[in-house]
Amino acid sequence: MFEQTINVDRMEHAVNLFGSFDENMKLVEKQYGVDVINRGSDIKISGEPENVATAIRAIGGLLALINKGEVLSEQNVRYVISLVNEGHEDKLAAMQGDVICITAKGKPLKPKTLGQKTYVEAIRNNTIVLGIGPAGTGKTYLAVAMAVNAFRAKEVNRIILTRPAVEAGEKLGFLPGDLQQKVDPYLRPLYDGLFDMLGAENFQKYQERGNIEVAPLAYMRGRTLDDSFIILDEAQNTTQEQMKMFLTRLGFNSKMVITGDITQIDLPEGKKSGLIRAAKILKNIDDIETVYLSEKDVVRHRLVQDIVKAYEKSEEKANARKD
Repeated sequence: MFEQTINVDRMEHAVNLFGSFDENMKLVEKQYGVDVINRGSDIKISGEPENVATAIRAIGGLLALINKGEVLSEQNVRYVISLVNEGHEDKLAAMQGDVICITAKGKPLKPKTLGQKTYVEAIRNNTIVLGIGPAGTGKTYLAVAMAVNAFRAKEVNRIILTRPAVEAGEKLGFLPGDLQQKVDPYLRPLYDGLFDMLGAENFQKYQERGNIEVAPLAYMRGRTLDDSFIILDEAQNTTQEQMKMFLTRLGFNSKMVITGDITQIDLPEGKKSGLIRAAKILKNIDDIETVYLSEKDVVRHRLVQDIVKAYEKSEEKANARKD
């Protein structure tokens, strides 16, 4: 049995490292088949030499996050472990210190993965960004945070959020209420992000003034959107004609972020996704960037990542059988 010791200068860092009921270190122990014991300011790791060396790299990565003020969670412990397993823990430094926005409750919002960091930087540096990836990767939430940040900095005068009202097996006509009440359920995720960033009271105030608009994609037709940060969500459910219509709404001093998951297309049979086509035909245009997020960037419950992986494997097998 091989043993090595790491010294942690501050007791609160050791508490953060181990987590509630030692949950963080249990993940490290399970992953590498080692034992991790806290003895005051010393952390002892024992096991097979190679496993101990890898576990120490993972713990070093976690301590680097803690030193930058991060509070560890299951999600970022698993993410550091995945980076270490791929030999990329050196990239952790690139994630540090990038606060996008302060939420209404005073919480600093930061990218949680390298993919999210790339996505945020793309939004900063380009006029149009396409963010493509599975559920739970923060595509919409980070875009809303960047929009609020630009609005607070007076870089834009309006935030416009939109999505196509495409039904996943339901029909709008059967829903109760007027048109706004019918489409509100489709726009709810956009409201949720804005409530988090601004608070419900500020959101309502800005909406009444016309600084914030949340509307179905059909409402964008015939408009030119100047001085605006525009987000098109669930863009995999746009037709090619709708996507062209949306892209040509871009006005002066505006940004567009287009998000979608091309594995969850709800368009009727025979209709092709405008998002897939846009990603292909716009890829060589300056000031437009496409960022692909993966299951590694999922920041929801661990099972969401496992579900995305399982579906990807199933689709790969199905495609292999077709070939």
